[in-house]
Amino acid sequence: MIRREITDLLRVYASEFRAILLVGPRQSGKTTLVKQVFNEKHYVSLENPDERYIAENDPRAYLKRFPKGAILDEIQRAPSLLNYLQEILDTTEEDGLFILTGSNNVLLQESITQSLAGRIGVLDLYPLGFNELPEEVQQFNLNHFLFRGAYPEVVVKRRNPTLWYNSYIRTYIERDVKQLKNIENTLLFIKFVKLCAGRIGQQLNSTSLSNECGIDVKTVNAWLSVLEATYIIKLITPYYKNFNKRLVKTPKLYFVDTGLACSLLGIRKEEELVNSHFRGALVENFLIMETFKKSVNSGAGDALYYWRDNKGLEIDLLIENERGEMLPIEIKSSQTYSNKFSDTISKFCELADVKKGIVLYDGVVEFVSSDNIQVQSWKSFLKQ
Repeated sequence: MIRREITDLLRVYASEFRAILLVGPRQSGKTTLVKQVFNEKHYVSLENPDERYIAENDPRAYLKRFPKGAILDEIQRAPSLLNYLQEILDTTEEDGLFILTGSNNVLLQESITQSLAGRIGVLDLYPLGFNELPEEVQQFNLNHFLFRGAYPEVVVKRRNPTLWYNSYIRTYIERDVKQLKNIENTLLFIKFVKLCAGRIGQQLNSTSLSNECGIDVKTVNAWLSVLEATYIIKLITPYYKNFNKRLVKTPKLYFVDTGLACSLLGIRKEEELVNSHFRGALVENFLIMETFKKSVNSGAGDALYYWRDNKGLEIDLLIENERGEMLPIEIKSSQTYSNKFSDTISKFCELADVKKGIVLYDGVVEFVSSDNIQVQSWKSFLKQ
């Protein structure tokens, strides 16, 4: 049984809020986690048509079935329950009474803002982080993690990634996308998602996506919002609070899971990554998302950015902690270190008056340079 890093934070929220909403990608392990942590509570899944019918037609009576609270799984399938849940939460002093899960952030956030603000704690659960993986799995090389991704079903049950991710996309469109947008041309939408996969690590260019996909820019932005709300993509915003005025202010596009990205890119075998021109972008994607997961799971509140000026000087990842301290990180896919790897960070540290930085790469030799740049393997960085 895999222990999720967010477990402790989940228990803290259960002692501070009368209800908890755990949201995240479909198949990220939400149901398994809440059943483990709150095993004394009654469990119902609103994916079940019978449960959903009762919940939608008589929500007040439905909730009265659970005087001691319950786990309500996939709550976005019956969002009207949230309006009636407000009355129950306002008349109880018990914390952690209802545990809700969902995979559609837009519908749920709208309902919470309207009816449950201040009454419910919201947490995000992403696919498995590196430190959550079984020890024997952590020994594999970087290409293994890029190709297979981190969804529990693929990792724990050793599913065939090609078959599993193809099915995942089909299910995702039928259940999540159509609930948000009435997208009739699903083939065009899949083409759009594949085009996004080909732009991993690049600055977002809605006009280019519009031209290649044959849709208007308004539709591009709407579809990007759907992908982000349903945890398919993650947009990393640039840091432009100071240093100089000539900074790029366009977000960069990443996928929540590289295994899904590989599937969309047509990469069918792990060995294909060796010579793939997407490998560098996928490595960057993987390490940025792993850093993001660590921050989310611990409740650290770190803000993640990238930084770039109009002359092309760029930092792959800039972490700002709650004290305002910044840590610049450069990500390289090479197994061999080059002195050039730290050039950009050195220039940034001088410009921003930052005392240290990190270069992550796929090698094993680790050291600290004369200008206080730490050269580190990606595995040891993630294990910290």
